[in-house]
Amino acid sequence: MPPQTQPFFKLSLAQWSLHKTILEHKTLAIYDFALAAKQLGFDAVEYVSRFYPAGENSISTWMRQFTTELAIRSSDNGITNLLIMVDGEGGLAAAHKAERDTAVANHAKWVTAAAALGCHSIRVNLSGAEDYSVWKNTAPEGLAALCAYAAPFGITILVENHGGLSSDSGKLVEVIRNVNRDNCGTLPDFGNFCIHRGGDGKWPNECIEAYDRYTGVAEMMPFAKGVSAKSYDFDTLGNETTIDYLKMLNIIKQHGYTGHIGIEYEGQRLSEEAGILKTRELLLTVADMLR
Repeated sequence: MPPQTQPFFKLSLAQWSLHKTILEHKTLAIYDFALAAKQLGFDAVEYVSRFYPAGENSISTWMRQFTTELAIRSSDNGITNLLIMVDGEGGLAAAHKAERDTAVANHAKWVTAAAALGCHSIRVNLSGAEDYSVWKNTAPEGLAALCAYAAPFGITILVENHGGLSSDSGKLVEVIRNVNRDNCGTLPDFGNFCIHRGGDGKWPNECIEAYDRYTGVAEMMPFAKGVSAKSYDFDTLGNETTIDYLKMLNIIKQHGYTGHIGIEYEGQRLSEEAGILKTRELLLTVADMLR
Protein backbone atom coordinates (compact mmCIF):
# COMPACT_ATOMS: atom_id res chain seq x y z
CA MET A 1 0.00 0.00 0.00
CA PRO A 2 1.46 3.42 -0.93
CA PRO A 3 2.13 5.99 1.82
CA GLN A 4 -0.93 8.02 2.79
CA THR A 5 0.60 10.95 4.70
CA GLN A 6 3.97 12.59 5.28
CA PRO A 7 6.66 10.39 6.91
CA PHE A 8 8.23 11.29 10.26
CA PHE A 9 11.51 12.11 8.48
CA LYS A 10 12.63 14.08 5.44
CA LEU A 11 14.35 12.55 2.43
CA SER A 12 17.62 13.46 0.73
CA LEU A 13 19.79 11.94 -1.98
CA ALA A 14 23.43 11.07 -1.38
CA GLN A 15 25.60 11.77 -4.43
CA TRP A 16 27.32 8.41 -3.96
CA SER A 17 24.09 6.76 -5.16
CA LEU A 18 25.05 8.02 -8.63
CA HIS A 19 28.79 7.33 -8.46
CA LYS A 20 28.78 4.91 -11.40
CA THR A 21 26.77 7.33 -13.52
CA ILE A 22 29.26 10.10 -12.67
CA LEU A 23 32.61 8.32 -12.51
CA GLU A 24 32.28 5.24 -14.73
CA HIS A 25 29.59 5.94 -17.31
CA LYS A 26 30.28 9.69 -17.27
CA THR A 27 26.70 10.42 -18.27
CA LEU A 28 26.10 12.88 -15.44
CA ALA A 29 28.29 15.93 -14.94
CA ILE A 30 29.19 16.67 -11.32
CA TYR A 31 27.52 20.07 -11.52
CA ASP A 32 24.25 18.52 -12.73
CA PHE A 33 23.69 16.55 -9.53
CA ALA A 34 21.13 19.00 -8.15
CA LEU A 35 19.16 18.78 -11.40
CA ALA A 36 19.31 14.98 -11.35
CA ALA A 37 18.13 14.92 -7.72
CA LYS A 38 15.24 17.22 -8.57
CA GLN A 39 14.22 15.05 -11.51
CA LEU A 40 14.21 12.03 -9.20
CA GLY A 41 11.86 13.81 -6.81
CA PHE A 42 14.27 15.05 -4.09
CA ASP A 43 14.67 18.51 -2.63
CA ALA A 44 17.82 17.96 -0.53
CA VAL A 45 21.25 16.51 -1.34
CA GLU A 46 24.50 15.27 0.19
CA TYR A 47 27.70 15.82 -1.78
CA VAL A 48 30.84 13.64 -2.04
CA SER A 49 34.19 15.41 -1.77
CA ARG A 50 36.10 13.13 -4.13
CA PHE A 51 33.92 14.23 -7.05
CA TYR A 52 35.35 17.77 -6.82
CA PRO A 53 39.17 17.54 -7.03
CA ALA A 54 41.21 20.73 -6.86
CA GLY A 55 43.29 19.86 -9.91
CA GLU A 56 45.90 22.48 -10.82
CA ASN A 57 43.98 25.36 -9.24
CA SER A 58 44.92 26.90 -5.92
CA ILE A 59 42.68 25.81 -3.07
CA SER A 60 41.04 29.24 -2.81
CA THR A 61 40.37 29.48 -6.56
CA TRP A 62 39.10 25.91 -6.78
CA MET A 63 36.81 26.32 -3.79
CA ARG A 64 35.35 29.57 -5.04
CA GLN A 65 34.70 28.06 -8.46
CA PHE A 66 33.05 24.83 -7.43
CA THR A 67 31.05 26.17 -4.48
CA THR A 68 29.74 29.08 -6.53
CA GLU A 69 28.65 26.77 -9.33
CA LEU A 70 27.03 24.23 -7.01
CA ALA A 71 25.24 26.96 -5.07
CA ILE A 72 23.78 28.36 -8.30
CA ARG A 73 22.68 24.92 -9.53
CA SER A 74 21.08 23.94 -6.22
CA SER A 75 19.27 27.27 -5.95
CA ASP A 76 18.01 27.07 -9.53
CA ASN A 77 16.53 23.64 -8.82
CA GLY A 78 15.09 24.36 -5.38
CA ILE A 79 17.55 22.00 -3.70
CA THR A 80 18.77 22.29 -0.10
CA ASN A 81 22.44 21.43 0.45
CA LEU A 82 22.83 19.36 3.62
CA LEU A 83 26.37 18.10 3.93
CA ILE A 84 29.59 17.02 2.22
CA MET A 85 30.88 13.48 2.71
CA VAL A 86 34.66 13.89 3.02
CA ASP A 87 37.04 11.06 2.19
CA GLY A 88 40.76 10.68 1.59
CA GLU A 89 41.94 13.63 3.70
CA GLY A 90 44.01 11.77 6.27
CA GLY A 91 43.50 10.01 9.59
CA LEU A 92 41.88 12.19 12.22
CA ALA A 93 42.70 9.40 14.69
CA ALA A 94 46.28 8.83 13.54
CA ALA A 95 48.73 7.69 16.19
CA HIS A 96 51.07 10.65 15.65
CA LYS A 97 49.96 14.20 16.37
CA ALA A 98 51.64 15.58 13.25
CA GLU A 99 49.49 13.31 11.11
CA ARG A 100 46.34 14.29 12.99
CA ASP A 101 47.16 17.96 12.55
CA THR A 102 47.64 17.43 8.82
CA ALA A 103 44.30 15.62 8.61
CA VAL A 104 42.56 18.48 10.44
CA ALA A 105 44.14 20.99 8.04
CA ASN A 106 43.08 18.88 5.04
CA HIS A 107 39.49 18.70 6.30
CA ALA A 108 39.40 22.43 7.03
CA LYS A 109 38.87 23.39 3.37
CA TRP A 110 35.75 21.22 3.28
CA VAL A 111 34.40 22.99 6.34
CA THR A 112 34.77 26.26 4.42
CA ALA A 113 33.17 24.72 1.33
CA ALA A 114 30.24 23.37 3.34
CA ALA A 115 29.63 26.78 4.87
CA ALA A 116 29.73 28.41 1.42
CA LEU A 117 27.09 25.94 0.19
CA GLY A 118 24.81 26.47 3.18
CA CYS A 119 25.35 22.92 4.46
CA HIS A 120 24.96 22.13 8.15
CA SER A 121 27.74 19.48 8.33
CA ILE A 122 30.58 17.57 6.84
CA ARG A 123 30.77 13.81 7.29
CA VAL A 124 34.18 12.47 8.22
CA ASN A 125 35.84 9.10 8.77
CA LEU A 126 37.61 8.39 12.04
CA SER A 127 40.46 6.27 10.75
CA GLY A 128 44.06 6.24 11.87
CA ALA A 129 45.41 4.12 14.71
CA GLU A 130 44.27 0.50 14.47
CA ASP A 131 45.01 -0.41 18.08
CA TYR A 132 41.99 0.48 20.20
CA SER A 133 44.14 1.38 23.20
CA VAL A 134 45.68 4.13 21.03
CA TRP A 135 42.62 5.05 18.94
CA LYS A 136 40.40 5.72 21.97
CA ASN A 137 42.75 8.60 22.87
CA THR A 138 43.77 9.90 19.43
CA ALA A 139 40.26 9.83 17.92
CA PRO A 140 38.77 12.36 20.40
CA GLU A 141 41.83 14.60 20.04
CA GLY A 142 41.68 14.81 16.25
CA LEU A 143 37.92 15.08 16.17
CA ALA A 144 37.81 17.79 18.85
CA ALA A 145 40.40 19.84 16.98
CA LEU A 146 38.34 19.73 13.78
CA CYS A 147 35.15 20.58 15.68
CA ALA A 148 36.87 23.58 17.23
CA TYR A 149 37.88 24.80 13.78
CA ALA A 150 34.39 24.21 12.35
CA ALA A 151 32.40 25.88 15.15
CA PRO A 152 32.82 29.51 13.98
CA PHE A 153 31.58 28.44 10.54
CA GLY A 154 28.41 26.95 12.01
CA ILE A 155 29.42 23.53 10.70
CA THR A 156 28.89 20.26 12.56
CA ILE A 157 31.31 17.34 12.22
CA LEU A 158 29.51 14.03 11.77
CA VAL A 159 31.28 10.68 12.11
CA GLU A 160 29.96 7.75 10.10
CA ASN A 161 30.46 4.10 10.92
CA HIS A 162 32.80 3.50 8.00
CA GLY A 163 34.94 0.48 8.72
CA GLY A 164 37.46 -0.58 11.34
CA LEU A 165 37.06 0.76 14.86
CA SER A 166 34.52 3.37 13.73
CA SER A 167 32.16 0.51 12.88
CA ASP A 168 32.20 -0.63 16.49
CA SER A 169 29.49 1.81 17.54
CA GLY A 170 29.96 1.16 21.24
CA LYS A 171 33.53 2.44 20.96
CA LEU A 172 32.57 5.24 18.57
CA VAL A 173 29.94 6.77 20.84
CA GLU A 174 32.44 6.83 23.68
CA VAL A 175 34.64 9.00 21.49
CA ILE A 176 31.70 11.31 20.73
CA ARG A 177 30.96 11.60 24.45
CA ASN A 178 34.60 12.39 25.19
CA VAL A 179 34.66 15.15 22.56
CA ASN A 180 31.54 16.59 24.21
CA ARG A 181 30.94 19.42 21.73
CA ASP A 182 27.63 20.65 20.37
CA ASN A 183 28.94 20.49 16.80
CA CYS A 184 30.07 16.88 17.06
CA GLY A 185 27.68 14.08 16.13
CA THR A 186 27.12 10.90 14.18
CA LEU A 187 25.80 9.84 10.79
CA PRO A 188 24.51 6.28 11.30
CA ASP A 189 24.70 4.22 8.12
CA PHE A 190 22.52 1.10 7.76
CA GLY A 191 25.53 -0.70 6.26
CA ASN A 192 29.27 -0.23 6.90
CA PHE A 193 29.40 -2.24 10.12
CA CYS A 194 32.38 -4.38 9.15
CA ILE A 195 35.04 -4.24 11.86
CA HIS A 196 37.58 -6.67 10.34
CA ARG A 197 38.20 -7.86 6.78
CA GLY A 198 40.33 -10.71 5.50
CA GLY A 199 43.56 -10.36 3.52
CA ASP A 200 45.17 -6.97 4.06
CA GLY A 201 42.11 -5.88 6.03
CA LYS A 202 40.92 -3.46 3.37
CA TRP A 203 37.83 -3.25 1.19
CA PRO A 204 36.76 -5.19 -0.89
CA ASN A 205 38.11 -8.19 1.01
CA GLU A 206 35.48 -10.35 2.70
CA CYS A 207 34.20 -9.13 6.04
CA ILE A 208 35.14 -11.58 8.77
CA GLU A 209 33.74 -9.67 11.75
CA ALA A 210 30.78 -7.31 11.75
CA TYR A 211 29.00 -5.31 14.42
CA ASP A 212 25.27 -5.85 14.72
CA ARG A 213 23.77 -3.16 12.49
CA TYR A 214 20.62 -2.64 14.57
CA THR A 215 22.53 -2.34 17.83
CA GLY A 216 24.96 -0.01 16.11
CA VAL A 217 22.33 2.36 14.74
CA ALA A 218 20.52 2.39 18.09
CA GLU A 219 23.75 3.34 19.88
CA MET A 220 24.52 6.13 17.40
CA MET A 221 21.05 7.67 17.19
CA PRO A 222 21.27 9.83 20.37
CA PHE A 223 24.07 11.74 18.61
CA ALA A 224 22.68 11.56 15.05
CA LYS A 225 22.31 14.70 12.96
CA GLY A 226 21.84 12.73 9.77
CA VAL A 227 21.07 9.13 8.77
CA SER A 228 22.22 7.16 5.72
CA ALA A 229 19.81 4.56 4.34
CA LYS A 230 22.12 2.09 2.61
CA SER A 231 20.54 -0.34 0.16
CA TYR A 232 21.88 -3.11 -2.07
CA ASP A 233 19.02 -5.14 -3.56
CA PHE A 234 15.30 -5.81 -3.21
CA ASP A 235 13.04 -8.87 -3.26
CA THR A 236 9.82 -9.20 -5.25
CA LEU A 237 7.88 -7.48 -2.45
CA GLY A 238 10.18 -4.45 -2.53
CA ASN A 239 11.98 -5.27 0.74
CA GLU A 240 15.73 -4.75 1.05
CA THR A 241 17.31 -8.21 1.00
CA THR A 242 19.97 -7.69 3.69
CA ILE A 243 18.52 -4.95 5.93
CA ASP A 244 15.23 -5.04 7.82
CA TYR A 245 13.98 -1.53 7.07
CA LEU A 246 10.99 -1.89 9.38
CA LYS A 247 13.26 -2.73 12.31
CA MET A 248 15.71 0.01 11.36
CA LEU A 249 13.15 2.78 10.94
CA ASN A 250 11.45 1.76 14.17
CA ILE A 251 14.76 2.32 15.98
CA ILE A 252 15.13 5.72 14.34
CA LYS A 253 11.60 6.77 15.17
CA GLN A 254 11.88 5.63 18.78
CA HIS A 255 14.78 8.06 19.20
CA GLY A 256 12.59 10.94 18.10
CA TYR A 257 14.56 11.64 14.93
CA THR A 258 12.76 13.83 12.39
CA GLY A 259 15.67 14.99 10.23
CA HIS A 260 16.83 13.85 6.81
CA ILE A 261 17.45 10.26 5.83
CA GLY A 262 19.79 10.18 2.88
CA ILE A 263 19.38 7.45 0.28
CA GLU A 264 22.66 5.72 -0.58
CA TYR A 265 22.07 2.92 -3.07
CA GLU A 266 25.09 0.68 -3.71
CA GLY A 267 23.52 -2.25 -5.55
CA GLN A 268 24.70 -4.08 -8.66
CA ARG A 269 21.57 -5.63 -10.16
CA LEU A 270 19.41 -2.56 -10.63
CA SER A 271 20.43 0.66 -12.32
CA GLU A 272 21.36 3.44 -9.94
CA GLU A 273 18.18 5.36 -10.74
CA ALA A 274 16.00 2.29 -10.21
CA GLY A 275 17.77 1.46 -6.93
CA ILE A 276 17.29 5.01 -5.66
CA LEU A 277 13.58 4.94 -6.44
CA LYS A 278 13.15 1.48 -4.89
CA THR A 279 14.86 2.67 -1.70
CA ARG A 280 12.67 5.75 -1.49
CA GLU A 281 9.53 3.69 -2.04
CA LEU A 282 10.55 1.28 0.71
CA LEU A 283 11.35 4.08 3.17
CA LEU A 284 8.00 5.75 2.60
CA THR A 285 6.05 2.48 2.76
CA VAL A 286 7.70 1.43 6.02
CA ALA A 287 7.23 4.91 7.51
CA ASP A 288 3.52 4.60 6.77
CA MET A 289 3.47 1.25 8.59
CA LEU A 290 4.94 2.88 11.70
CA ARG A 291 2.20 5.51 12.13
